[in-house]
Amino acid sequence: MLYPAKARFSSTSGLENILIGHSHIEWKGEKFTEDAFSWQSPVLGTVYGCLFNFQDQVETLANQFTQSPYQKPPMRPVLYIKPRNTMNAHLKEVAIPTGENMVEINATLGVVIGKTATNVKEADAFDYIEGYTIVSDVSLPHDNFYRPAIKQKARDGFCPIGPWVVSKKHVSNPDNLTIWTFKNDELIHINSTKDLIRSIPQLIQDVTEFMTLSKGDVLLVGVPNNPPTASAGDTIRIEIDRIGSLENRFVYENVHIAGGDKV
Repeated sequence: MLYPAKARFSSTSGLENILIGHSHIEWKGEKFTEDAFSWQSPVLGTVYGCLFNFQDQVETLANQFTQSPYQKPPMRPVLYIKPRNTMNAHLKEVAIPTGENMVEINATLGVVIGKTATNVKEADAFDYIEGYTIVSDVSLPHDNFYRPAIKQKARDGFCPIGPWVVSKKHVSNPDNLTIWTFKNDELIHINSTKDLIRSIPQLIQDVTEFMTLSKGDVLLVGVPNNPPTASAGDTIRIEIDRIGSLENRFVYENVHIAGGDKV
């Protein structure tokens, strides 16, 4: 069964309409394998991450929330930004900085905003969603949530996105999607959006109460508790129900494996 999606390639200037199959992609009436393309991020807006939105993560950190400086669990979404320099794409390499041995893989669902969203009510939230994509929120390991983790989260290429955006009408229940993470084809982590503290509509309501989301922005639903790690030489593949599969190889900085010609 084929279903439509939108993607961006190195050889094109805008989003392309494609059809996704089990083992191939159809574009302009022709069939291709995924490795025939040089993929780019299908979204170019601001990427907003959200901490403490998975139940098991909050339960693990419950004792820390009662200590200084917070004294109690956060009452509103705790957000951070993955800036433009972090954007990366399907089948692209991710560079591990010199002096670091590993990175964390925060596999998550990206909610792509379809129009300007300000003070959105939970009941109307889906009207502001264009679709969904897969995001690998790569981070250097850290355990300090009390100040922005810019050094850990904002490294070049630390936010692979894609491969494509699937329209919301083809994802019947985004609050019940399983997220699988594989390392070198071995399943190492499973998560599900059914375990979100704030559902996607509630998250959009709570975020847009104090800030505007624009068309093309991406809101990450949360990061998993105790995320798996990757080192140089590892290949990470993230799969999400109804969305697809995002794959990246990890290398040391200044190491690049040249590929053949692609679309």
